[in-house]
Amino acid sequence: MKTKAHNSNHPPKAPRDKAGQRRKGTSKAAVSEASRFYGAPPPGVKEEELSGSLIVLEGADGSGRSTQIALLTEWLEWEGFAVQTMGLRRSYLVAEDIDALLAENTVTRLTLALMYCTDFYDQLERRILPALRSGLIVLADRYIFTLIARSAVRGIRREYLHGIYELALRPDLVFWLNVGPQVAFDREFRKAHSISYWEAGRDMSLSNDLYQSFVRYQSLIRKEYEHLSARHNFIEVEGERAIQAVNRDLRTRIAEHLGIRNTKYQPSRALSHLWR
Repeated sequence: MKTKAHNSNHPPKAPRDKAGQRRKGTSKAAVSEASRFYGAPPPGVKEEELSGSLIVLEGADGSGRSTQIALLTEWLEWEGFAVQTMGLRRSYLVAEDIDALLAENTVTRLTLALMYCTDFYDQLERRILPALRSGLIVLADRYIFTLIARSAVRGIRREYLHGIYELALRPDLVFWLNVGPQVAFDREFRKAHSISYWEAGRDMSLSNDLYQSFVRYQSLIRKEYEHLSARHNFIEVEGERAIQAVNRDLRTRIAEHLGIRNTKYQPSRALSHLWR
């Protein structure tokens, strides 16, 4: 599929002199804000080669992320863009190992955090950066923010977590699909007739009752999202509305970023079951 040229909303480069050095008086914070990465780029990565866009959807289980990713992928492809997706535990390097550790519940909180970090950076190197070099749109079903939130509520310092992700790419857009824990529980249980041990925070001994454990854990995660939203300028989207309304809001903001004029969309027969 061909890619389509699109507008970039990346911040301007920090001022430099003729030798390419940062001008006097330009703060390190200004340089950091001008970079496509939170810290220094990974070795060998040239920011000017990354012509694609990274768009992130964050939110709890039951917030509708996966549904919206599927719908947005189809819409963008109809508009002529090539799309790559990513998510948690999709690395060929360690995804199966993480699944095994989660199933056995035999992993420490710090080890799990570092395993997820490895999963992320492997995808960054092998999936995200190659896609952006080719001008693709990368849609991320969760990103480093979920990983930071999960570890922070388990007692790992926020600044340490931000530090281990400082080589991460700064997304072009981050949407937070905000839903209440009670709504998230109802949606997840209705869909799967079960609740994940980890998404309910059962390892944290918050409650012997599954429902109460889920609500308390997701409430803690929600507070971390609020902190991250203030720090990273999330676009908060009311996720408890109808799928069509949420999708319309997402398309409008993405269209502004990519220079798409027509935001009308009707899903294909293959995805029509999601449009309810």
